[in-house]
Amino acid sequence: MAKKPVVNAETCIGCGVCESVCPADPNCFEIKDEKSVVVHPESCTECNACVESCPTESITLE
Repeated sequence: MAKKPVVNAETCIGCGVCESVCPADPNCFEIKDEKSVVVHPESCTECNACVESCPTESITLE
């Protein structure tokens, strides 16, 4: 079963790093209301770039 990114809104600081490192087309993430939101989970390639780059460890692949 394919994994999809999940953002912990409680710890996310909305820095946008996940959005900038995501290679998917369309991008999996958008910043809304100062938080990262997964808008295209079906685009995820399970590359782990978002997980490895998140400074607050707020993203997991589940």
